[in-house]
Amino acid sequence: MLLNAIQARALFTQALEDRFAILAVNADSPAAVYDCLEAARQCSAPIIIETSLWQLQGRSFGAGDALLGLLRYLSDVAALANSERFRAVPVIFHTDHIKGAQTLTILKAALAGVLLESSESELVFRASTISLDSSELTEEQNIETICELCHHAESLKTEVTLEMEAGVDDGLTSEEITRKLLGTVEKRYPGKIGLWAPGLGTQHGLSDKGYPAFSAAAVAKQRELAREIAGRGIGLALHGSSGLDQESLHAAVREGVVKVNWSSESLLIRSQAAAEFFNSHQPQLDKKHPDWKKTVMDNGVQSFVAERYVPRVAERIKILGGEGKASRLSLPV
Repeated sequence: MLLNAIQARALFTQALEDRFAILAVNADSPAAVYDCLEAARQCSAPIIIETSLWQLQGRSFGAGDALLGLLRYLSDVAALANSERFRAVPVIFHTDHIKGAQTLTILKAALAGVLLESSESELVFRASTISLDSSELTEEQNIETICELCHHAESLKTEVTLEMEAGVDDGLTSEEITRKLLGTVEKRYPGKIGLWAPGLGTQHGLSDKGYPAFSAAAVAKQRELAREIAGRGIGLALHGSSGLDQESLHAAVREGVVKVNWSSESLLIRSQAAAEFFNSHQPQLDKKHPDWKKTVMDNGVQSFVAERYVPRVAERIKILGGEGKASRLSLPV
């Protein structure tokens, strides 16, 4: 089912206490969303489906219109997450890498949610958790934007669970910056930050050389600092995980990472599978071939991609310790 803000916050708390992390996939299409939920179902694990601005504006969702993209994306995730097939899968819908002039407009719309009607009921589905891309903001702008979202949630009489980030591509975040960002927001809107995303020595994208600046000790330090500032445990969000090896991921989770973003490698797996499909089905692309129509329909390539992609998502879930956790969670109703 699609989790609300309070349930998402409770899930992160349990993940921190039990030392596992939830895989967060930047799903680029409706087919990718479905495949991620299917992998989570097979693993009996929670999953985070997240979208960035380029997905909202992309051809599969908004085709240039981010608000339309948000409506379509959230509606699709909500419909799937609450379907009979995926009802036992705890699903978080998360906004990731939202930046630019439309940032507040998009995120306020995510807080307001979408109304989905059925013959039995009317339900409003909102983003479970919210974050924004702070890479082009000053520290003061980052703080004020986060606080404006908290204020907007209050005006809607709804809860909000936030992931706050600090220059995740800028090496290791200093104690001074952590105290300024987390401390200020926590003082003005206590309890609303459910995830902290400091710089941990990783970078977005793929790297053949890995990330030698990453260390589990940096994760532990930020975890303890966040606890000191907030007076409660706050799990860490790890960006740029595609370039980390399995041992580093295990260490990160052990020291307090509860959300692991996965985008670049995910996109590479899907694109390589699609290329393999078309390369291996060249004869069937001829209109004279008896299987031409069956081959060129979207279901053909997407089924081929899913056969290769779903096991890789499941593998990632297991690396992070998420397998089997869905049935053991105790979340607020």
